[in-house]
Amino acid sequence: MYVPPAFKDDDLESIRATIRAARLANLVTATADGPIATPLPLFLEESEGEQGVLYGHVAKANPQWRSAPIGEALAIFMGPEAYITPSWYATKQEAGKVVPTWNYISVHAYGPVEFFQEAERLLEVVTRLTSIHEKSRETSWAVSDAPADFIGSQLRAIVGVRIPVTRFEGKRKMSQNRPEADRIGVAAGLAASEKPRDREVAPLIRVRA
Repeated sequence: MYVPPAFKDDDLESIRATIRAARLANLVTATADGPIATPLPLFLEESEGEQGVLYGHVAKANPQWRSAPIGEALAIFMGPEAYITPSWYATKQEAGKVVPTWNYISVHAYGPVEFFQEAERLLEVVTRLTSIHEKSRETSWAVSDAPADFIGSQLRAIVGVRIPVTRFEGKRKMSQNRPEADRIGVAAGLAASEKPRDREVAPLIRVRA
């Protein structure tokens, strides 16, 4: 990922927060037949290893786990993002030398990928993933709510994913390269947008109080 110095995010807690908040990641592996990508939820076990370990699962019918990876795997996590119109820039009125752009947060995690099929390990992963995404619901569902034999049959249809993270790349592009007046305009424009995603980005634009 190309990361200009102004947009570099190398704060580990910020990177972990982006991963925790991401509802879906993309797992990319290079193979002899070309790159393969699978969208899937992943969680980071922060207590394992120096950088943490990512866990998830793919369908057994997915050919990605059968294709020997070349080098490390890449997991891509996207945070809030929004289109930025030049109309929000104060400098548009001054010189007109402005163009559209996109603000976004992204984290790339790299590491060797392991695929596994042990039932106990798979059950632990799906239980953990379910708990993460159900905990905010008023009436949450648990893996143990389903019949054990049914869960067993479902586990036989998936393959676990384990990625010990060797390095992170974090990018936080939130108009840091624009003058204060432009950032104020961007924040106000996003806050007034009818799109929920735009309003989510608005408070991430840093302006002086």
